[in-house]
Amino acid sequence: MIYFLHIGFDGSNYHGWQWQPRATSVQETIEKALHKIFKAPVTVYGCGRTDSGVHASQYMMHIDIEHNVDFDLKFRLNKNLPEDITVYEVLEMEEGRHSRYDANSRTYDYFIHLYEDPVLHKYSSCYNRLRDLDYESMQKAAAILPLYSDFKPVCKRPDDYKHTHCKVTDARLYVSHDGQRMRFTITADRFLRSMVRLLVAYLLKIGTRKLSFEEFENILKNTIVVPNMILAMPNGLYLSKVEYPYLKIEPKEDFSSFLKVGLSD
Repeated sequence: MIYFLHIGFDGSNYHGWQWQPRATSVQETIEKALHKIFKAPVTVYGCGRTDSGVHASQYMMHIDIEHNVDFDLKFRLNKNLPEDITVYEVLEMEEGRHSRYDANSRTYDYFIHLYEDPVLHKYSSCYNRLRDLDYESMQKAAAILPLYSDFKPVCKRPDDYKHTHCKVTDARLYVSHDGQRMRFTITADRFLRSMVRLLVAYLLKIGTRKLSFEEFENILKNTIVVPNMILAMPNGLYLSKVEYPYLKIEPKEDFSSFLKVGLSD
C-alpha cells in the first residue's frame, strides 16, 4: 500500500531532509518513529532534499508497506515525533504513486528581515547591515525568472545533473510597507541544488547595487557561472507547497504564516 504523508517541519535542529552519516536528518527521525510503530524498518521517500536548517511548511513524503494501516497512523506518528515535525494528513494512494517523481510543481518562500529580532531569528534571515536597498531593481530581477529555462548560474553543483533546465512559472519579491521585511517566492517544476539561496544572494547583490539588473540578466541569458558566490542563509527558506497532477493540497496555517503579514508587492 502507498500512503502519502503531508507534513511540516522546523528544520533548525536538522541537517536537511536526507539521511546523513554523522548528523540528524528529518528523514532519519521519521523513519525511527515509523520503526517504533510498525516494529520493522520502513523507508520514507521524500518529495525532495532540503539543506541543513531549511524549513518546510508543506512537505510530501510516502511510504510503501505490505498491508493496509488499520489504526490512526497520523495520531501515532505525531505522538512519536518531536514537536518540530508534524504530520497533517495521511492519504492512501493508488499503486505506483511517488512523492518525488510525480510532483509537477514546488514553491519555495524565502523570508528576510533587516533588523535584529529574537522572534524572527529562527524563521527569517537577518541582514541587519543592509541599508537603502534598490527594491525596484530586485523586484524587476525576480519577475524575469520565468523568461529563462537554464538555471545553471544558480546551481551549486551543476555537474551533478544531466541538465540544469527548470520551468519557473512564477517568481516575485514582496516588500513590507516600511521596507524592513521581504519575501521572495518562486514556483517551478524542479529546483537545482541551492538554487533558491543563490537566487536570493543575487537579488541582495542587486539591492545593494553591487550588481546591476542588466548584469544579472546577462548572467541568466548567457548561463554565466560566477565563481565563489556566497549562498543566502538557510534559516529564511521554506518549501511551502508541492503539487501533483492528481493531488493539490492547500498548505496548513503554520509557524511561517505570521511572517507573511504586511508583505505586499
